[in-house]
Amino acid sequence: MNLHPLEKDVAELDDRHRSGSAPRLVDVREPVEYAWCRLPGAELVPLDRLPEMAEMWDAGEEILLYCHTGVRSLAAADWLRARGFSRAYSLAGGIHRWSLLVDPSVPTY
Repeated sequence: MNLHPLEKDVAELDDRHRSGSAPRLVDVREPVEYAWCRLPGAELVPLDRLPEMAEMWDAGEEILLYCHTGVRSLAAADWLRARGFSRAYSLAGGIHRWSLLVDPSVPTY
């Protein structure tokens, strides 16, 4: 899989979770999606709340955003990068890819 420069692979996140060095993990989906399934340690920040929440974050912090398939989170990472968050990334393939390749106990939809 060829990654966009703003994407991180699910295997990398899995490794970092296991080593205890995971970045801030932000789920940009809607609350109903988050209620259905989510990644361990993720905080819910729907896209429409991203501007207000970003004001409270450290622009130097590493932030990994995810959604269902990676489309919304890539747009969110790009938006954050344009506002000085130089370490904002999107999880390639989103929670769907995570479920397929890392943890099949996470429901797909």
